[in-house]
Amino acid sequence: MSKTKTKQKVSAHYTEKRKSSSNPSENNPSKKSKAPALVQKSNDKKADKIVVSSAKKPPKNKVEKTSKKNTRKTAPLKIIPLGGLDEIGKNLTLYEYEEDIIIVDCGMTFPDEEMLGVDIVIPDFTYIANNAHKIRGIILTHGHEDHIGGLPYLLKIMQIPVYGTNLTLGLVKGKLKEHGIAGSAKLNEIKPGDKIDLGVFKVEFIHVNHSIPDSCGLAIKTPVGTVVQTGDFKIDSTPIDGDVIDIARFSELGKKGVVALLMDSTNATRPGFSLSERKVGESLSNIFKNAGKKRIIVATFSSNIHRVQQIIDEAHKTGRKVVIQGRSMLNVVNIASELGYLNVPEGIIVDIDLLKNYTDESIVIITTGSQGEAMSALHRMAFSDHKKITVTPNDLIIISATPIPGNEKTVISVVNELTKLGAEVVYEKMYEVHASGHACQEELKLMLAMTKPKFFMPVHGERVHLQKNAELGISMGIPKENIIISTIGKVIELRPNDVNIKEEVPSGKLLVDGLGVGDVGNIVLRDRKNLAESGMIVVALTIDTVSYEMVSEPEILSRGFVYVKENEELMINARNVAVDAIQTALDRGTVDINALKSVLKDSLSSYIYKKTRRNPMIMPIIMEI
Repeated sequence: MSKTKTKQKVSAHYTEKRKSSSNPSENNPSKKSKAPALVQKSNDKKADKIVVSSAKKPPKNKVEKTSKKNTRKTAPLKIIPLGGLDEIGKNLTLYEYEEDIIIVDCGMTFPDEEMLGVDIVIPDFTYIANNAHKIRGIILTHGHEDHIGGLPYLLKIMQIPVYGTNLTLGLVKGKLKEHGIAGSAKLNEIKPGDKIDLGVFKVEFIHVNHSIPDSCGLAIKTPVGTVVQTGDFKIDSTPIDGDVIDIARFSELGKKGVVALLMDSTNATRPGFSLSERKVGESLSNIFKNAGKKRIIVATFSSNIHRVQQIIDEAHKTGRKVVIQGRSMLNVVNIASELGYLNVPEGIIVDIDLLKNYTDESIVIITTGSQGEAMSALHRMAFSDHKKITVTPNDLIIISATPIPGNEKTVISVVNELTKLGAEVVYEKMYEVHASGHACQEELKLMLAMTKPKFFMPVHGERVHLQKNAELGISMGIPKENIIISTIGKVIELRPNDVNIKEEVPSGKLLVDGLGVGDVGNIVLRDRKNLAESGMIVVALTIDTVSYEMVSEPEILSRGFVYVKENEELMINARNVAVDAIQTALDRGTVDINALKSVLKDSLSSYIYKKTRRNPMIMPIIMEI
């Protein structure tokens, strides 16, 4: 299938839904969408200040202005999360005020074990598609997959200006190129400190520390007050790049007044402070020095550029060459190097095809697979399925990551397999080889103390994380009634002095399977699960349409149910049951093919379950001659 057809298929998924909904700009010719934004840069030397203004200004009419102003005093700000609540990943939040909407992040997540065959999971864009005329822009807080991974699928169905930092947009460009839409995207680079006007919203980008450079929190000035959304953050006093979180700006916003805070909840259950990334470098240095003649393999997140930098630095210090493994790792290393976020000494990276030319003690392999992903490079090494790397007892393997909630079993499985192969495996609980990019409890309290929000909404986490973050808010003096724990799709209506959950919009999960987007639903997943658990039986026979007699006995094929050669008696009896059922039906005058298929399916299902207590999928095929 061509990329053009894929784009048409994605668009078609929403076109059908949009037909049934009311779109003010479509149903009322006099109500048109706003003109495109104009972007201007100021001459401020400290930070380029982006000012986005409407191309068509409303007429100067005092009565209209007063009316509009009075309306906005009473109208609520709607905060609509379409992802990132009661889950890790798939982050997407809408801010809506009357005729203006901005989108913060557009992420993806990985499928759970029930979603057989599914590649990734993205948010449901139905509400966005139905309100396309209101969308003023997409703001990206940073370049992790759970914040940008769904963006290509949204940009395939509508053109929206995108705003993000240099590295974030660099990673986005790579994704858009894969999807064949890089040329049509409207990408606007910003820097921390920049401010942009999008409709009624004025968005300020604030530098934060995270496990990827160029991460930002947001201060969103709205008609009801300033809303702060932290994005993913931590407070690291000794970051690798030396650029500490902008505490002063968050504190200044708190003094001026913050009506609501939306804060990262990922590590809300962890007491204390998160480990500094520099501490990880010290641990890696000690491990490298004591590795002796062993080959070193380090698995980490591909987007953790500071971690990759420290690994490359230690390899350089100890005279080792570096091999990069995993498609996403190669992509990120190339992009980060081109944009100047990675300092790679000349000649230190070698191609994997040259690996055989080097001794174990002269090599470091940086690979994906720290979460035990089934198709990752480390997983294939662990299960002896990698074509070019064989794990031996002379390997020292460092898993420089913490399992994302839900991935614990797969990570342990990989560690067990690597250990069986004789490798020495080092992970976080043994040494300080990983530092989370998310704030722990004391850092979350500091953010609450700095911003002093009137209302508080924990985001980005499972329910246990959201609840614990809410408890931290209460401990910091925020009234319980001013704390909102919501779910995706709920509309939070915020005014200067009150907050309510009033309605619900379409939301959920879109499953991406190959080139298909949204065409795999509960029925398909149920069938896949049934096939995986019980297998399938195909029964085929031919009927003469003149005499309505069976031309030959049915043929029965088993796939994933039983091994036929070891269960010949069962299959012979099943064939006899099928013959009796069809013959009885024909004798009674049943000639409808669909009715005969139902008879065949019911009789075989009953017999198979009675003999095996299993429910394989039964597929009857009746041919007519």
